Amino acid sequence: MPRYLGVMSGTSLDGLDIALIQQDSRPTLLAHHYLPMPGALRAELLALCAPGPDELARAAIAEQRWVELAATGILELLRQENLSPGDIRAIGSHGQTVRHEPARGFTVQIGNPALLAELTGIEVVADFRRRDVAAGGQGAPLVPAFHEALFDNRGESCAVLNVGGFSNLSLIDPGQAVRGFDCGPGNVLLDAWIGKIRGESFDRDGAWAASGTTNEALLRHLLGDPYFAGQGPKSTGRELFNLPWLEGHLAAAPEMEPADIQRTLLELTARSIVDSLQQAQSGTAELLVCGGGAHNGALMRRLQELLPGCQVASTATRGVPPDWVEAMAFAWLAHCCLERIPANRPSVSGAKGPRILGAIYPA
Repeated sequence: MPRYLGVMSGTSLDGLDIALIQQDSRPTLLAHHYLPMPGALRAELLALCAPGPDELARAAIAEQRWVELAATGILELLRQENLSPGDIRAIGSHGQTVRHEPARGFTVQIGNPALLAELTGIEVVADFRRRDVAAGGQGAPLVPAFHEALFDNRGESCAVLNVGGFSNLSLIDPGQAVRGFDCGPGNVLLDAWIGKIRGESFDRDGAWAASGTTNEALLRHLLGDPYFAGQGPKSTGRELFNLPWLEGHLAAAPEMEPADIQRTLLELTARSIVDSLQQAQSGTAELLVCGGGAHNGALMRRLQELLPGCQVASTATRGVPPDWVEAMAFAWLAHCCLERIPANRPSVSGAKGPRILGAIYPA
């Protein structure tokens, strides 16, 4: 059975996830490797998410550094597994999103797939999102088709929730086409606020948020953003939800304790997810959570409280570690491209029809 590698660097920018899968009737995770994002590279990639000077040259240099990091991790994983580049059919590389504006007809992921093929000696499939956008779609989320292939819904309606920098839902209902969309912020505002106030990169287990109290007035203002009222297909990113967006709302609110703001941001993430799920697929029996948010105990508890009739659990309960689902998805997307299998879902993205996603860079 063919083996594929998936490389994913998400909106949280904490590091690179590399997953090795075997593709049979369904994908199986064989091994994985994680590389922390160097501080200077993370800072530059974050800066590239907003307008700035000399962007083209800076982006070209940043993607070289990103690819060098990815190649190092790939070769290390192969060494650990006693595999050679020839044992891998292809790498599915997401690259790093620096702009996502489908309403203006574009999405930008940098990651120099030609250099990745050169450094690893493995065929690379990349640039998955732009074909869907070209077909009138959002270009995101791309994982619902993979979730459908990976998880058996056991005859009941289930949903898969990925909580990275942003949160997205895949809705799997018997007899219906899979649906999905971005709910809104996942960890992005929580990380930004704790970074500003405490100099920490994330709120481990949601402990700081759990020490505060939700400010309902602030929560109402945050949830009043028009994005939350829209039905899917829809997607979002740092272009909308970012620290200046939060600070704009805080400037109009009475002063409050920083921990209460963190607790309110956690509630924003939880409520936007639950509201989206209940509107789009009421009566969901099971919510499977992956991404970094699956390790946030405060968030997981709050989701269960808000969904008393639904079992909320990590994808680990289905045998798939939550940290590796997205990297696995891009390995699977590479398989779909090489086999000429359409991997977008118009019911998710709003594209005009099914499309084969990705561009191929031979070894």
